[in-house]
Amino acid sequence: MSTKSIHRIHLAETVSTNTYARQRPRPEDMLLVSTDYQTAGRGQRGNSWEAERGKNLLFSLAFCPMHIPASQQFVLCELISVALCEVLSRYTDDIRIKWPNDIYHRDHKLSGILIEHDIEGTYIARTIIGIGLNVNQAHFASDAPNPISLCHILGQETDRETLLTEICDTFAAHYHDMLTAPNSTLWRNTLHQRYTTLLYRLGAPAPYRDVQGTFNAILRHVEPDGRLRLEDEQGTLRSYLFKEVEYIFPNREVNHLI
Repeated sequence: MSTKSIHRIHLAETVSTNTYARQRPRPEDMLLVSTDYQTAGRGQRGNSWEAERGKNLLFSLAFCPMHIPASQQFVLCELISVALCEVLSRYTDDIRIKWPNDIYHRDHKLSGILIEHDIEGTYIARTIIGIGLNVNQAHFASDAPNPISLCHILGQETDRETLLTEICDTFAAHYHDMLTAPNSTLWRNTLHQRYTTLLYRLGAPAPYRDVQGTFNAILRHVEPDGRLRLEDEQGTLRSYLFKEVEYIFPNREVNHLI
């Protein structure tokens, strides 16, 4: 599967590519909705996404992975996160995944991903993956704590269409491989290992905060269902779902709730 087999709709402006994709009939194959500008771009848990008109990549991929049980939905988070890292690593180094699916360059956020599922019974009927990737934006006006763009990193602009094609081709190829793998368990285990090796702060002591307060811990791994596992200074393994723990960035006033 490649972008040649992905149906694309490009909009000069829209409220949100995820919202637009949701209003369309469920696609038989894969639908790509892209835009130059979102009036109400969304991130995880209702957070907004800042993007200057015509400077970044704003798009959603919609498809129907009805073969994937709802209990295994985290595999799609791993799939798109790894695909983005692989493509961006062709342009620069130090690309990492900040759990569960922010893409970081060193200590700065380069891309955010919003994944929405329609569940029917025990399986996923439709998935919409929304991606905001900072490409050529030079200035950020919002109070986001640590944004960065490829333009900042490379010192020059990047062709957005070329980059979009690379991302979609890489994701589609991995998705096809997952569907056709002779041993799906082995394939998914390999993907999970790849995702784990790309984790931001993996194996490094760092400060975090949960409902009980601030603590130092080492990020040990992520469970196949998406739970984050941190080992604190007492050797206790703590388990967290999304938004249950906060990354603390030293010498930075604003921290990140996951």
